[in-house]
Amino acid sequence: MKKISEILQQDNFSRNDIVALLKSEGKEKQLLFEKSHETKQRFVENKVYFRGLIEFSNICRKDCLYCGIRNSNKEVLRYDLTDEEIIDAARFAYENRYGSVVLQSGEITSPNFTERINRLLDQIMKLSNNNLRVTLSCGEQTYETYEKWFNHGATRYLLRIETSNKNLYYKLHPENAAHSFEKRISCLESLKKIGYQVGTGVMIGLPFQTSENLADDLIWMQNIEVDMVGMGPYLEHEQTPLFAYRDQLLPLQTRFDLSLKMIAVLRIMMKNINIAAATAMQAIDKLGREKAIKVGANVIMPNITPGTYRDNYKLYENKPCTDEEREDCKTCLEMRIALTSNDIAYDEWGDSQHFILRKES
Repeated sequence: MKKISEILQQDNFSRNDIVALLKSEGKEKQLLFEKSHETKQRFVENKVYFRGLIEFSNICRKDCLYCGIRNSNKEVLRYDLTDEEIIDAARFAYENRYGSVVLQSGEITSPNFTERINRLLDQIMKLSNNNLRVTLSCGEQTYETYEKWFNHGATRYLLRIETSNKNLYYKLHPENAAHSFEKRISCLESLKKIGYQVGTGVMIGLPFQTSENLADDLIWMQNIEVDMVGMGPYLEHEQTPLFAYRDQLLPLQTRFDLSLKMIAVLRIMMKNINIAAATAMQAIDKLGREKAIKVGANVIMPNITPGTYRDNYKLYENKPCTDEEREDCKTCLEMRIALTSNDIAYDEWGDSQHFILRKES
């Protein structure tokens, strides 16, 4: 087997190389992190971009087996922010010099929902003089719906696949009309064709998941030329079917370390994409997001959802920062990012350099 130091000198990684990197420990793991840190500095600089996260609805038609807001969970207090509340949150982001906002919801499909997003996009463009980038994370939609939202000002779309392995996908999602692996892939292809900056991501440390699965996830993201990635450790929720397999899970710290290594390897493989430091990292380690930034992440999503709703958007248990108001969250993150020797790129869109070069080629 090749040594980690030898693998890190290569321009391209094989599947076996990635598995070796994901299994690295001690000094070899440190070599990986040093390489990813160096790559980040060279290609995306020591900048962190803020994306103000507005979790505007936890109503969802999907029944994903791992998710706390799945349709079948009757214990969830459902909510749907008013347009005014959403616009107020977007105004906070604009006035506090965030480069962009993320509108995230459960997966809803209806003509009314489509038109509502159109209306919100128009209002956000107006209040910011077209100076706020908008990322949407509203699940699977038709090509026509994605195109409408793009034409109304959305420029980025995040659609996590959770795993690129079809068999594992159906262990996380019921195999029925509402959950199709092929549909998920098709939506990502549609988004790319329309012209979005396309984001996806996976969960790390799932039951039934192997290091080879994770290596394949990274290779898949590289092959589809994704522009941005949000991925982090799988954290269980007791009101979900997957909770029954909690005894098969890796220890929390192992899932956290594996997530750091996934970020590091992806940064080396896809040098100029945007990588988010997932909030789930902080659910395990108090400095989780900061550690993710040091090994390659360059995006943070401060939660600017009104505080009264945050506790009801729980995809997993022990979600951090649900008791903070958006002003507190901003102050906290400024202090945290200062610890990483990175700068917050206020007033910058932070478009994916990979996307820019891809569109030019």
